[in-house]
Amino acid sequence: MSDDISPLVAQLGLQPHVEGGWFRETWRTGPTATPDGYPGPRAYATGIHYLLHPGERSRWHRVRSDELWLWHGGGPLRLRLGGTGETPEEHTAPLLGMAVADGELPQVLIPAGEWQAAEPAGSEPVLVSCVVAPGFDFADYSEYAGDPA
Repeated sequence: MSDDISPLVAQLGLQPHVEGGWFRETWRTGPTATPDGYPGPRAYATGIHYLLHPGERSRWHRVRSDELWLWHGGGPLRLRLGGTGETPEEHTAPLLGMAVADGELPQVLIPAGEWQAAEPAGSEPVLVSCVVAPGFDFADYSEYAGDPA
């Protein structure tokens, strides 16, 4: 494994994520339901580990469900929020981290349908978890086509 890749990638069994960074699903409820407005059944909730190295980013995307980001370690993570229009228009960029006295937040909720992107705000890899409810399904995921890879 490259020296530029955090050992957490191997230790946590992370794989490259389609939107950028590294992830592994860690939890999916057994029970399912078909929520109003969804095209089929979804797990009640899902969870992943997600890691970004400095220089990596999560491209603009949105999901149909609420997504709760929880910071675990490393440097701070900038969450860029872009509204719910046809294209992202950044309006806030909270920092996810543990320096609460400096304005960082240990968790941030991204409302359903909100455009979002993320990138490390420091020089360390960042490990977070994301909990999605109703549970994540790639049928509910869309990426902004105008965001360069």
